[in-house]
Amino acid sequence: MIQRSSGAVSAYPIDIFNPVYGQARPALTRTTTHDKENLKTWAAFVQDQVALTERLKLLGGVRLERFEHDYDSFLPGTSSWTASDNAVTPRLGLSYDLTDDLAVYATTARSFKPNSGASRLGGGFKPEEGKSYEVGTKWEALDGQLSVDTAIYQIEKRNVLTTDPLDSTLSVAAGEVRSRGLDLNVVGNLTPEWRVMGSYAYVDAEVTKDNTLRSGTRLMNIPEQTFSLLNVYEFQDGALRGLGLGGGGRYVDQRAGRTANTSFSMDSYTVFDLLAYYKVNPHVKLNLDLKNVFDTDYEEGSFGNVYAYPGAPRTVQVGIAYTL
Repeated sequence: MIQRSSGAVSAYPIDIFNPVYGQARPALTRTTTHDKENLKTWAAFVQDQVALTERLKLLGGVRLERFEHDYDSFLPGTSSWTASDNAVTPRLGLSYDLTDDLAVYATTARSFKPNSGASRLGGGFKPEEGKSYEVGTKWEALDGQLSVDTAIYQIEKRNVLTTDPLDSTLSVAAGEVRSRGLDLNVVGNLTPEWRVMGSYAYVDAEVTKDNTLRSGTRLMNIPEQTFSLLNVYEFQDGALRGLGLGGGGRYVDQRAGRTANTSFSMDSYTVFDLLAYYKVNPHVKLNLDLKNVFDTDYEEGSFGNVYAYPGAPRTVQVGIAYTL
């Protein structure tokens, strides 16, 4: 059984300068919970890609899915329920090779996901449903030594679970939400020894239609902008052959702490990492990573207005990898 209590509960009547222990704890202000939940899903899918011409390709797929949801509440005066649903979600895409090095593509798809948990009113949630659209390019140059991928997209979903504005320990299904943005990924070997990987993303994620939340309300834990860059240098000759050294950083923009008309923001942050590895032979690799070099304090995410969880402090990791 889980017992919940809100921050509004009376404080323990203990004087920190003259404590008297053993007093009764304050009464819980929220109903205790005692429940059992069982969610089963079955799915089957098929997908195929067909070359319509030498440069034009068609991708098609379909997924069949069913779920069964049983929720039992053992508290007096509460109800149990069962729910089930079926869905068919198609996927369609086209790609065209403009040149041997540059391709453009467009895809669209539908999505379906059962929601778990019970609402504040005691019932279940309708499944999350969505549709997505994406167009982009894929470019390779310098005999495959440099690759650049770009994409713009829009994802529309309904019945997305978010924190209940009236009870932050529970969830509520938002009417309709939308995410749209831009992705840019670059990977390249500047020299045989020097490899660079970088990425940038812009996301506009907000509520577009709901009975409680205002249109334009930001979705929690989603930064508007993120950026990362990693450099790795591996010695190819001499006594240091097989030794790799690298460093990089990542930037994460401000994020909404909860999806609500009155929210709070988690600050943006930048974290730097260092890495080293040594290839003992073609099968064995030793790794040494130093993450969050400057021991930056930051909030990685939040659970509504209940709590925010901190990012990992400075961390040293040692590992060994073996490949056949």
